[in-house]
Amino acid sequence: MEFTSRDGERRYAELVRAAPRCIVGLDFDGTLSPIVDDPEAAHIHPDASDVLVDLATQVAAVAVITGRPARQVLDLGGLEEVGVAIADAGKELYVFGQYGNERWSSTNRRVISPRPPHGLATFLLELPRTLRNAGAGAAWIEDKGLAVAVHTRRLDDADEAFQRLLPLLRDQARRHDLVVEPGRNVIEIRSPGMHKGLAVDTLVAELDAEAFLFAGDDLGDVEAFEAVAALRERGLPTLLVCSASSEESALVPLSDVVVKGPEGVLDLMRQLTQDARELRA
Repeated sequence: MEFTSRDGERRYAELVRAAPRCIVGLDFDGTLSPIVDDPEAAHIHPDASDVLVDLATQVAAVAVITGRPARQVLDLGGLEEVGVAIADAGKELYVFGQYGNERWSSTNRRVISPRPPHGLATFLLELPRTLRNAGAGAAWIEDKGLAVAVHTRRLDDADEAFQRLLPLLRDQARRHDLVVEPGRNVIEIRSPGMHKGLAVDTLVAELDAEAFLFAGDDLGDVEAFEAVAALRERGLPTLLVCSASSEESALVPLSDVVVKGPEGVLDLMRQLTQDARELRA
């Protein structure tokens, strides 16, 4: 765990004191699960279940806020079983999928989801031709139901293909009133008006939270970081955690703490749990 400043150390101490009133928000890919070439094989870190259940005993709630479909994250993470254990402890686990468009909780154990956005079906039909024209015809297309993700990680020229595709897909998305969310060798196209920051705001309002920790690793987490920073301006104890990698560093200057991937995130969650428990012993 590396604090980016003395303010980071102070903010961590404040968060420990506020732990019983704190929501812990966590991204999935790159934060709870290692990044892999095949997103369908991105299983949660093997220690995560035990760490999350123990963490939940010391905080107000735990939330996984991800760009993936909620059902997919529940399955890859074994989070339904985790939710049962957390509920048995009298606490709540939330999963916000597709940047907050989908929602699941350990109390209401079904995924609540809107209809797919207008224009997405037509965009998907046009997409193969766009990829071929960009010399990226072998890029993997992932249909998420409410969004489409184009993965370049498996291509020989993954970074170059990403750079070629990004402006083309932005133009195509704009024609269909959709927005683009770039990530680590992935470009996601979805409806406007929802992002992880709104999921943060929803949790704070519904649970009347008085503190917030968010951990993420990629550009899709920027809005969540901004929402937590706004809570800080209101006087709430907060902590922003970057799960660092060699591929993406945009969150580092926004963070209070930088850790090394999912293993580092879980180490920090263990430390927070221990410090909060000892403070109240």
